[in-house]
Amino acid sequence: MVRLPGRTGPRSSHPPSGRRLEHAPGPARRARERAEHSRSAAGGSTRPRSALRGRSVAGQVFVLQVVIVLLLVVAAVVALVLQVRHDTTAEARNRSLAVAETFANAPGTREALAAPDPTAILQPRAEAAREATHVDFVVVMNTDGVRYTHPVPDRIGKKFVGDIGPAVRGGTVVEEVDGTIGRLVQAVVPVKAPDGTVEGLVAAGITTRNVGGLADRQLPVVLGAAGVGLALATAGTALVSRRLLRQTHGLGPGEMTRMYEHHDAVLHSVREGVIIVGEEGRLLLANDEAHRLLDLPEDAERHSVRDLGLDPATAELLASGRVVTDELHPVGDRLLAVNQRPTDLDGGPSGSVATLRDSTELRALSGRAELARERLSLLYDAGVSVGTTLDVTRTAQELADVAMPRFADFVTVDLYDAVLRGEDPEPGAALRRTAVSGVRDDAPLYAAGRQFRFVESSPQGAALRTRRAVLEPRLETAAGWRAQDPERTARIVAHGIHTLITVPVRAGALVLGLVTFWRSEEPEPFDTEELALAEELVARAAVAIDNARRYTREHGMAVTLQRSLLPRTLPEQSALDIAYRYLPAQAGVGGDWFDVLPLSGARVALVVGDVVGHGLHAAATMGRLRTAVHNFSALDLPPDELLGLLDELVGRIDQDEPADGPGAPVIGATCLYAIYDPVARRCVVARAGHPPPAVIAPDGAVAFADVPAGPPLGLGGLPFETAELELPEGSRLVLYTDGLVEDRRRDIDTGLDELRAALASAGPSPEETCRAVLDARQPFRPVDDVALLVARTRALAADRVAEWDVPADPAAVGGVRAAVTRRLAEWGLEELAFSTELILSELVTNAIRYGAAPIGVRMLRDRSLICEVFDSGSTSPHLRYAAATDEGGRGLFLVAQLAERWGTRYTAAGKVIWAEQPLP
Repeated sequence: MVRLPGRTGPRSSHPPSGRRLEHAPGPARRARERAEHSRSAAGGSTRPRSALRGRSVAGQVFVLQVVIVLLLVVAAVVALVLQVRHDTTAEARNRSLAVAETFANAPGTREALAAPDPTAILQPRAEAAREATHVDFVVVMNTDGVRYTHPVPDRIGKKFVGDIGPAVRGGTVVEEVDGTIGRLVQAVVPVKAPDGTVEGLVAAGITTRNVGGLADRQLPVVLGAAGVGLALATAGTALVSRRLLRQTHGLGPGEMTRMYEHHDAVLHSVREGVIIVGEEGRLLLANDEAHRLLDLPEDAERHSVRDLGLDPATAELLASGRVVTDELHPVGDRLLAVNQRPTDLDGGPSGSVATLRDSTELRALSGRAELARERLSLLYDAGVSVGTTLDVTRTAQELADVAMPRFADFVTVDLYDAVLRGEDPEPGAALRRTAVSGVRDDAPLYAAGRQFRFVESSPQGAALRTRRAVLEPRLETAAGWRAQDPERTARIVAHGIHTLITVPVRAGALVLGLVTFWRSEEPEPFDTEELALAEELVARAAVAIDNARRYTREHGMAVTLQRSLLPRTLPEQSALDIAYRYLPAQAGVGGDWFDVLPLSGARVALVVGDVVGHGLHAAATMGRLRTAVHNFSALDLPPDELLGLLDELVGRIDQDEPADGPGAPVIGATCLYAIYDPVARRCVVARAGHPPPAVIAPDGAVAFADVPAGPPLGLGGLPFETAELELPEGSRLVLYTDGLVEDRRRDIDTGLDELRAALASAGPSPEETCRAVLDARQPFRPVDDVALLVARTRALAADRVAEWDVPADPAAVGGVRAAVTRRLAEWGLEELAFSTELILSELVTNAIRYGAAPIGVRMLRDRSLICEVFDSGSTSPHLRYAAATDEGGRGLFLVAQLAERWGTRYTAAGKVIWAEQPLP
């Protein structure tokens, strides 16, 4: 509020924003507050009295009210007097006429007139009638007007004063006269004989003062009402005066006038529109500048701002009353900066006030700044959202998505197939549409996955040839572009696509492909500034695409190495039905592996291992461990001894790796090794830091085998223990790595419970079991490698096994040969009788000569014919060349020549020498 000269009230402490400023009270302010308090405490009635003196608006209203009340009182009194006078005359006429007629027609009146002394008879009656009817006189007279009666007896016999002519003629006379007793109304009526002749006259009269008195009774009421009205006017004026003083902050009429004139001059002279909007969005005030800026009609006030034909966004803003600061709104050809604040702060009236400033001259500058900000925002978003993964196709799609629709209506990314494989692109090769993004799905552009070549005359061909971005402002006139595919390009133009920018994706000296930006929604073609933006955008994305390409190449090499180290096919064997799954890690190759190794005596070894870590080093280490397991298993070692040798190997590998070298130590490698014997139906298992195997019984019951948990490989110093499991035929042994049951989101106990549930619901075959386990984890992209091996046990039938105990006597060899020949005949293998007899003869003879009792022979018919000789000795035979003079040493040589494979394995009670022959 503007402070005007002569104002005595305190100045408002509200800043323009509407927030109350808090200041420490100074001496002047404290003195002013004390004075105000003293006035309010000691002069509570001062303001009403000053208001009544007429110097304020309230006083002027009070004077006006007093004048009006006095005028109303005077008018009421005059009207009352006139009404009373009229009513008194009418009442006097009616009463005098009624009394005269009643007395004239009363019984005996006519007879008394004919009596010798009418006065004697009529005087008492007339006085009685006068007193009863409260009239001033009742006079009976003859037709000559001589009185027979009168209230004053000495006037009897005298002539009646008044007009009696009409009455003598039979009529009635009512008249007002000024008599000796004052202003009166008298009526004269005839006394008629039966034949209608007038025999006498009766006059009755009453003064108006006797009829009146109504004015005397009503005038006090009128004056009292006037007094009450004056009292109410005084009280109302005092209340209005107090309210006006509060609302005007003590300003008088002169001050209010000056303030209004000043504010009105300021309001309409400023070059900023001012609009005040009240409740329900009605326009209360708009200055001249607001009328000009918004093109408001002359009668805009009191109308809703939504009905004034304003821009919808501007009308909604003004009607909403929300707080805004320098919010830009286009209105016609102007750009208005709008500031709006509510007016109901600190108990003010509800509504809002808005100021409008014409910012049209800043539109071009702000538009360029906004365009630059949007472009910077686009480049920033591209840097954040493009390249979130190391997948080439995903990165290309992220580039297309970030540029549509903020920069182009359609975006296509075309890359060489070699780039998608992680290789260096070949110039001149076909491109493949890798990513497409658009505002609509019906655009006639090449679909994703389509392979094609661009002709030399097309903008894309020129970009590939020159390695520079190409802008084609008008596609409908570009003949070289139409040569690419006349039918399709015609449909593209008909679809509304009218301009394009194509930018080569460059990574150093390589061109990986093209990114093409198409526009259809905006009528303006691309310009050179947008060409520069497109080049910058693609240049940033090219780094991410090239990184993804390089990663794809490295990942492919690692996967190739890893898969080359894993078993490609499973060996043939009869002890187990096997199915497996291997899932590489989401982020790269790892060190998980598995193996199925046939052993002597129809036994099969199952191996599952895991090298902690990812990458080429983990894959290479996995290959070394797998090779070591192959070699150690050829020695027919028990699981615990094999793990001990593997533990020493991992320890040596760790020692060979430098701490700061490219390869990390292999600490944390785990392994599980199991040997299944189909003859005994038993499985011996040992594990080094690996999860325990699951066993599914033939009836479907699932249990995790209680196998002692040895330390991970490479720690050394601790022995490994084995567990022997008895597996009925049809049991399923499930081996897996920890990537299947453990990750960052769940612990291993939860994973084992989920695995148990999946195995319990799996089908009976190993393949169905693998499928059920992985389906239970869908969608499943492991962060670690997953190896899963399921083996269903078989048993070697008793009729395929033959066993004999052999005494430690060379003569017993003949009996063994005979028994073997008979069994081979039963099996239909007579063709192998000679070689088998020779092999067993040599092996049994060696056991008798060099071994120790007890001695046994076992023959198995499996995929091959297996001959085994047991003894309790610990010496192992060696194949050697016998000299010409040697008596022995040729037996094992003959065995090696006749058998396909042979070897020695040690048991807790001795050793077994075995030999295998292929079946015919």
